[in-house]
Amino acid sequence: MKASVSKMYGTPDVFKIEEVTKPIPKHNEVLVRVYAATVTGSDIMMRIGKPYVGRLYLGLSKPKTTILGFDFAGQIVETGKNVTSFNVGDKVFGGTTALGCYAEYTCVNVDDVIATIPENINYQSAAPVSGSAITVMNFLKGLAKIKAGDTLLINGASGSLGTYAVQIAKHFGAVVTGVCSSKNMKMVKNLGADFVIDYTNQDFTKNGKQYDILFDTTGKITFSSCKNSLTKKGIFLSSVVSFPLLLQMMITSLFGKKKVKSSSTGMLSTKVRLNYFMELKELLEAEKIKTVIDTSYPLSQMSEAHKYVEKGHKKGNVVIETNTNYQLS
Repeated sequence: MKASVSKMYGTPDVFKIEEVTKPIPKHNEVLVRVYAATVTGSDIMMRIGKPYVGRLYLGLSKPKTTILGFDFAGQIVETGKNVTSFNVGDKVFGGTTALGCYAEYTCVNVDDVIATIPENINYQSAAPVSGSAITVMNFLKGLAKIKAGDTLLINGASGSLGTYAVQIAKHFGAVVTGVCSSKNMKMVKNLGADFVIDYTNQDFTKNGKQYDILFDTTGKITFSSCKNSLTKKGIFLSSVVSFPLLLQMMITSLFGKKKVKSSSTGMLSTKVRLNYFMELKELLEAEKIKTVIDTSYPLSQMSEAHKYVEKGHKKGNVVIETNTNYQLS
């Protein structure tokens, strides 16, 4: 089978298309023909090998796993002998901490985050859910305990996390303000945002408004720069972990009413991630949320896909198609 292989940490040019052995599913695994995968900020960090502490898990000098890719959507072509919950031919989506989704086939443990794809969405729209959408659920529902009437500002509302965050927050009854560039304001508004701020014309930290929750999906702002934009017991969420952020998390956990929170969603238990995933599946089936797709790349253009995502201006999600000879359904 063909796979996009990266044998060292580095720039997007580390990816090479190679012929590798198709995996054989273990007793509790299914073999999935991958039709769509994703490129996210997490994939970028894994390719680079930063933060360096992550190399304790990924490999110190070079990656232990040479085929990256958390998220997938595809069709089961083989099942392990102990598998009873899925059948050959099932269209499935999900995410695997074992990686391996930047390939034509991957094996997935049936006890991991995996489910059948709702009939009303295609492979492209299904693939990003187990990564970006679960992350949003973890931050808004898990960390911030979002509820009806909460005021929420999303910095980076037009990105992969932001587009899901707008919709999920509205589902929970929050009053949502999205921050994005002028060219994406209409899209963010159409996703359900009550208010939209063009960051090129207005600095939300200086407009005098306050929010119960401030969700920074970009890692480009700090708690110190926007704490005056939080209500008395406001929560600052950041999806990008850094040492200064960890320090602020520790300090605010001990002192003050305003809190800084973050989390590595991939480190949550499978049970927690699966619960979020199944809740998201219901929202997709009910058409209460949708996946925004910026663009897609073939597997052979993995380097170009990573370069595009690294620019930081994507609108929604970037998808990898591992086989272009099929109908997206």
